[in-house]
Amino acid sequence: MLSYRHGFHAGNHADVLKHLVQTLTLEHLIQKDKPLRYIDTHSATGGYALDDKLAQKTCEWQEGIGLLWERGDLPEAMSGYMSIVTNFNGSKNRLKVYPGSPSIAAEVLRPYDKLALFELHPTDFRDLNRNFRKDHRVSASHSDGFTGLKALLPPIERRAFVLIDPPYEVKEDYSTVVKALKDALQRFATGVYAVWYPMLSSEYSRTLPKKLENCGAAKWLHVTMQVKGPQAGGMFGSGMFVINPTWLLEKQLRETLPMICKQLAQSPDATFQIKTLGLD
Repeated sequence: MLSYRHGFHAGNHADVLKHLVQTLTLEHLIQKDKPLRYIDTHSATGGYALDDKLAQKTCEWQEGIGLLWERGDLPEAMSGYMSIVTNFNGSKNRLKVYPGSPSIAAEVLRPYDKLALFELHPTDFRDLNRNFRKDHRVSASHSDGFTGLKALLPPIERRAFVLIDPPYEVKEDYSTVVKALKDALQRFATGVYAVWYPMLSSEYSRTLPKKLENCGAAKWLHVTMQVKGPQAGGMFGSGMFVINPTWLLEKQLRETLPMICKQLAQSPDATFQIKTLGLD
């Protein structure tokens, strides 16, 4: 199935969590002089106009990045992520567009780093290819990201950050994510892997977190943020499971998530949780 379009959900609470974790991780990884490879298994278009028909149909960004956009009291750890959103808009006068994960990575990474982007949806790939055709660091492929990931590991740079966030529009995505992680760890155990997933009432969504935690990784950080209670229906939150997280990530998230969760809360049930293994 290829019905999923991320433009409907651009800039929502799940994007805020995902892209904050992504930005904080990349900012830390580029502190080393050695080249880094960024791999995005489900890239979509790389950027979204918040006034187009997709975003306007749901306006989810208004309960996500829209609630943080003009605040002047955000935690310091959020400055990099918010600066990228501001730069993507050209100013802070009006929130018109929202950067996708490839654009965030392209903004943070250095001239000698590489980006490998995968997208199966034909329309989204056309836009993705157009958005990055002038960036010599980028390789965009109209193909399955899970298959593409296998071919790139281990990377020639011996350093990589891999973002895995399929649409989960079919139940097989849940099992494929776990299989892909296990395979990736066998091929390249020292890579940094970040898996995004939705928090839904379905059995597949409820059982995925434990399967991720049991995938065999020696070091991981697992953060979830729910903006409302499960009884509300639909996606009530999201999670990011990070293997081999950067050493400051837990501290930075504990400093930022109390405020973010409070600002994005849609009910009194809003909360967040951070779990770790092997980071002491």
